[in-house]
Amino acid sequence: MSRGWRYDEAVGDKPMHELAVTESLLEIALRHADGRRVTDLYVVIGQLSSFVDDSVQFYWDIIAEGTNAQGATLHFQRVSAEMECLDCGQRYHLSAEHMACPLCDSTQVRLVCGDQFYLEAIDVDSERVEERPT
Repeated sequence: MSRGWRYDEAVGDKPMHELAVTESLLEIALRHADGRRVTDLYVVIGQLSSFVDDSVQFYWDIIAEGTNAQGATLHFQRVSAEMECLDCGQRYHLSAEHMACPLCDSTQVRLVCGDQFYLEAIDVDSERVEERPT
């Protein structure tokens, strides 16, 4: 399948794992759009996730070209990391300077949320459009 660009030319110094997840976002969006134009995607990214918004957007602009998702807007929602102390049960938001529990100073903690990456919602036009070649 040729789109007029090569992965190695498009990638440059961008992280490769963003390419794979962006391809998955596109595949999911097109499948759920069922022949309609995709207008918006809402993506949730946790604070501790290794995914970078700008890299996902970079790849999106390349791989969505020529599809029913071309021109769709990506909306990124960042979720802060929440920890739970295994000693006292305190839940708190992770800060850059202190990982230990702010209540008892224990380092026996677990991540409750903040490492996620998922597609939360997709907006599509109500009318079907002519299929574009992929």
